Amino acid sequence: MPVEFTEYVARQRPALMRFATVLTCQTWLAEDLVSDVLGRAFERWERISGMAEPNAYVRRMVVNEFLSWRRRLTRTSPRAEVEPVVISDGTDEWAERDAMIRRLAGLPRKQRAAVVLRYYAGLSDREIAAQLGCREPTVRSQIHRALNALRIDLTASAPNFQETS
Repeated sequence: MPVEFTEYVARQRPALMRFATVLTCQTWLAEDLVSDVLGRAFERWERISGMAEPNAYVRRMVVNEFLSWRRRLTRTSPRAEVEPVVISDGTDEWAERDAMIRRLAGLPRKQRAAVVLRYYAGLSDREIAAQLGCREPTVRSQIHRALNALRIDLTASAPNFQETS
């Protein structure tokens, strides 16, 4: 294994894992996704390492692999409900994080990818369009629809406080 690739993996794997975990909403799936992508990146490392933005290219590989996995899963098995994660420490912060991950998991794959690329990776519409292989108006539309769905879900699940007299 080339030293340069080994160093790249040592530096970038934690960030790729965090990105893939937010994208997939499941740590075990993120591990598989990142391992597969890094395996393919190793085979093409000579070409990838010469690019101006190798990190952007590898991140796009992660997004593409995620989208293709989601397509294969929806063709081969019925959509399963995301199991709630058991929260051991009981803090509100972890409960909110867990609830948001479940909400993200309920979004269609392209909407989820667009939201994660915008709010987690901090990419612009142009950069997201390049990552997803679509036009900028499509990115804005996907993000708008995703945020509306999340807003509706948050509103529906919010406690209904009514005054009693």
